[in-house]
Amino acid sequence: MDEYDIVVVGGGSGSQVATAAADQGLEAAVIERGPLGGACITRGCIPSKALIHRADIVEEIRRASEFGIAAELGDVDYGEITSSIHDTVYEKAENQESSFEESEDLTLYRGEGRFVDERTLEVEPNDRDADNVEIRGETVVLAVGGRPMIPPIDGLEDADFLTSDDALFLDDQPDSLVIVGGGYIGAELGYFFGALGTEVTMIGRSETLVPREDDDVSEVVTNSLERYCDVYAGYEAAEVSQDGERVVVTAAPSDDGSDGDAVDLEADSLLLATGRRPNTDTLNLEAAGVETDDQEHVVVDDRLETTCDDVWALGDIVGEQPFKHAADYETRIVTANVLDDAGREVDYHAMAHAIFTNPQVASVGQTEGELEEAGTEYESATVPFDAAPLGMILEAGDGFVKVLASPDGEILGCHIVGPQASTLIQEVVVALESGSGTVDDVADPVHVHPALSEAVYAAFDELSSSAYSTAPNWSDVGR
Repeated sequence: MDEYDIVVVGGGSGSQVATAAADQGLEAAVIERGPLGGACITRGCIPSKALIHRADIVEEIRRASEFGIAAELGDVDYGEITSSIHDTVYEKAENQESSFEESEDLTLYRGEGRFVDERTLEVEPNDRDADNVEIRGETVVLAVGGRPMIPPIDGLEDADFLTSDDALFLDDQPDSLVIVGGGYIGAELGYFFGALGTEVTMIGRSETLVPREDDDVSEVVTNSLERYCDVYAGYEAAEVSQDGERVVVTAAPSDDGSDGDAVDLEADSLLLATGRRPNTDTLNLEAAGVETDDQEHVVVDDRLETTCDDVWALGDIVGEQPFKHAADYETRIVTANVLDDAGREVDYHAMAHAIFTNPQVASVGQTEGELEEAGTEYESATVPFDAAPLGMILEAGDGFVKVLASPDGEILGCHIVGPQASTLIQEVVVALESGSGTVDDVADPVHVHPALSEAVYAAFDELSSSAYSTAPNWSDVGR
């Protein structure tokens, strides 16, 4: 049996624990059956955002006439789009594998690992002709990620369907598509396919799409996606049937949604975007005494150690914050705790996230609904994007910045809808993480003029304690 100081199960964010250990001269191993880099690089964030970038370009061309520019969209070479993105992301995965192979203190096992006791794992190699091997780690880090969830829909077992993993690298663009799922994955892919001309129908259980967002955000996203898709919010997929090359989805009103009648929706393809589940079922966790919760996420303490000593977990199998940047943050916590015995604890209060629809969405902290449900006293300010001169120039009229704060100025939440929202949220994150976490931390610094960040400034300025304001307001122009 090969023994290591650290064994990491999963080649995504968690593999950086192993590389950090190897850099310190410790013997480390990584077990991964698929491409290195995790789901984000080859079947998630990066390829999906590359596709969405193409959709954004198409939208810019279509909107050109609004700005006095005559432009016409010609042919879209769909196969070239997906193949070029595929080659780029897999090149990154291959480069990471090469860097692993060059490290003297890091061993890569290509296969699937599962526990046989507390810190011993059996690796079933991808090479079917090779024998299984057992390896042991003084410390084991679990970072095996998740996979698309397949919902229990009547008839689905006899129908053809795509998951979000499958939809990223299609050779041909579907003429029509039914998307089941109204969360951020369904919303992003609905925007992409709809913007490129596919006839898209979306089915979401809640009355609005992306229902976990602030209500004002969900409303704007739902309205914007209705420009690209037929949206059946408040419905759920009750049945699926295959009719030759076509698929038929029966959408019925959900328990918390519409009072309408069931409707049959027919398309060339069906895409399931109903969330992701953790890959904990592949690990034989019982053999190590690692406990899971009702959703099969690994139970960890505030330091990300599991119920088995010296076995740690991070990323989607923890499930606290299902984002790549959250997994990277958790990787830093685990690395410090494992290599330096730092005793660091996770703190998600400033963990932001973004949705790359058109318009973009970015949020950090609590929503207004969560504050009301908790009975928390708060103040609110919402400023339209076109309050900033650049927002007015870009005609980002449906965008806004919403700030939620306590009466004494503590930032409780911020929600941004509009161009570059995923970038603009960062100054709020910095204020929450590094400053005193008050609205003045955002409102007091000088903001570049005329930049979109002035919309953030204007919103925070409304709740600021400053006696004087120079915040812009161009929202009264051109209306």
